[in-house]
Amino acid sequence: MRMSGVYRAGNDRLARERIEVAMDHPRESGARRTRLIWAGLLFGVGLGGFFDGIVLHQILQWHHMLTSEGSYPATTVAGLETNTLWDGLFHAATWVATAAGLWLLWRATREQHVPLSTALLIGLLLMGWGSFNLIEGTVDHHILTIHHVREDSSHQGLWDLAFLLWGAPMLVGGWLLAKTGEAEQAATAAGRRRGAAPRRTGSGD
Repeated sequence: MRMSGVYRAGNDRLARERIEVAMDHPRESGARRTRLIWAGLLFGVGLGGFFDGIVLHQILQWHHMLTSEGSYPATTVAGLETNTLWDGLFHAATWVATAAGLWLLWRATREQHVPLSTALLIGLLLMGWGSFNLIEGTVDHHILTIHHVREDSSHQGLWDLAFLLWGAPMLVGGWLLAKTGEAEQAATAAGRRRGAAPRRTGSGD
């Protein structure tokens, strides 16, 4: 029990020292906050892309990347091969987004004094996923028209619109949740700073 108390005291002291470092280097704290935000957004983009590619492209097989382009119908072997290639490139791009998000999250959480909010992270994930749906749906389904959500449907436009309407609430709801999480995170950081300040003053006596 005594060793456990010493261990906890050592961890508390280390945390206070790192908080003091953050107070002395606000620019570094801002950089960590930026990395955390981008990590959540990129994770959301990756999750949205993998859901699209795995569920809609492969499991349900509603469409492939170029099935509406005209030159590569999925009903021919050559067309399916080309679509499979572009599906793979699409998955590679979502993998890069996910890997970048993981790297940024790792960098942001290396310092133990950085308070992390679950609500902020989930909100950012939803924002990233919603942004993916809106951007990919607008560009691929409406501007380039290289594919639609359901190629086998007589109501392709309605499915494409539903895809956008699915992304919009995720983006807005994620933003609201992220704002709540950021406020919680700021309150936690302020409380830790208040707890660390007397110790810092006393150490100079």
